This record gives sequence, structure tokens and C-alpha cells, in this order.
Amino acid sequence: MKDGIHPNYRDVCFVDLSNGFKFVTRSCAQTRETTTMEDGRELPLFKLETTSETHPFYTGTQKSVDSLGGRVEKFRNKFARISIKK
Repeated sequence: MKDGIHPNYRDVCFVDLSNGFKFVTRSCAQTRETTTMEDGRELPLFKLETTSETHPFYTGTQKSVDSLGGRVEKFRNKFARISIKK
């Protein structure tokens, strides 16, 4: 392997701002803040808006935007009264 081409991976604490969920993983994300973990380690802190703990897809609370029928069905209902004359 070549020297100097790989990023500097280190343990980073990611925190979900909506519910406070924290997880630690290796990352090369640049951070300005640090946090102290329960075990006493001081790690760089990276703040996130959404994680798998709060994202609707992963929590099962995702709503179907197309709940009253698909686009094709809406089109057919809209133009059902117009008949094609031969």
C-alpha cells in the first residue's frame, strides 16, 4: 500500500440532534467539538439532523404520499367521463 494516500480514520461520536441518540464509529469527518463518553474517553463530536433512530424509513413511520391511488389511477378517474369518438 502507498503511504500518505489513505485518510486518517479515528473514533468519532455522532449525535442525533432530534433525540440525543449517540453512536461511535470510525470516521475521517472533521469536527470542532469534543464530547466525553460514559467510559471516560474524549472523542470528536459530529452533530447530525437525522439518523437511523429518527428517520421515518428506518423507524417504520414512513407515510405513503400516494395513499389514495397512483398517478395513473388519478388520471383515469379524471378523464373517465371523456370518451373517444370514432
